[in-house]
Amino acid sequence: MMTAEEDDPRGGDEQSAAPREGGGGRGRAGSVEGVSLTENDVTSCPEEPVTDGNKVTAHEEGAGGIPLPSGCQVVVTDNQRSAKERFQRACLWSITKYKSTRQVLKERMGRASRTVDQELQNHILVLHDDRQRYDHVTRLAQTLAHQLSQLTVTQSMLGDAFAELSVRSPELHVEFSVNADTQRFLSKGGDGLVGSITSFSTEMTTLVNKTIEDTLVNVKQYEAARVEYDAYRCDVEQEALAPQMPRGQARLEQARKALQNHQDQYHQARDDLQVKLQLLQENKVKVLHNQLVLLYSAVASCNSSSLLHLQQGSARLSLPSQVAPSWLEHS
Repeated sequence: MMTAEEDDPRGGDEQSAAPREGGGGRGRAGSVEGVSLTENDVTSCPEEPVTDGNKVTAHEEGAGGIPLPSGCQVVVTDNQRSAKERFQRACLWSITKYKSTRQVLKERMGRASRTVDQELQNHILVLHDDRQRYDHVTRLAQTLAHQLSQLTVTQSMLGDAFAELSVRSPELHVEFSVNADTQRFLSKGGDGLVGSITSFSTEMTTLVNKTIEDTLVNVKQYEAARVEYDAYRCDVEQEALAPQMPRGQARLEQARKALQNHQDQYHQARDDLQVKLQLLQENKVKVLHNQLVLLYSAVASCNSSSLLHLQQGSARLSLPSQVAPSWLEHS
């Protein structure tokens, strides 16, 4: 940064006040009566002021009310604008949060009214109840699948034990063989049934934790929009009851504009939630219909095949067997 020379006061003043010839001073920092301008602030000093949306001409007063050199430009960067916008949004968000929190507390204490869409509220209550019931069914299906998995493992081990005994006991070969085949068959059928129940519980988990939960997010957004709308509505009602002074009238008009904005947001959130609930109902019916039919088919197929196998085993056991005479008969 170039400053006025301190050795020669008169020469330094003349040098700082005199315009530079050519382009030697372009892009450098200068000092004008205590106002320091860096390369980022001063871009050029043309003869005619340049008009730009992101620039402020130097005809305006600088820091401390000191005018800047004629024709110079001070750049207002996009970062400065975005920082100001972020600050304004943060202030508006803080005010809205404060009003919403106050509204919720007043509603819980019974000191403020709330907007209620009874039909939509009934749908929301049904949605919460369905989510709890479907989650309970999902947990039971997972428990059943786990227990059946353990049962099939035990049946398979029991079948292997019967098969080994059928070899070691020739006189009971048929009986042990039939029971061994039956337990192994039931074990294989149980594995297929476990897979069907696991698939059912997986689809139910997706329905509960993703599809319904996604709709509950819209419910939370709707409730937040409703609270904000009621908070600004209560402010307008209070301003309307206040004495009609000039400043009070201006505040009332400003509050009405803010209320209209939040009323539009509330109606939009309500409409979005109604559409989401309708889509959820259609998707829920379709998914549950398919999964319940598949589960029933798997259970029916497993039990019917098991019944057929048991009937065949009963026929084998009912055949007369050649039993060796008792040793008492020989004695």
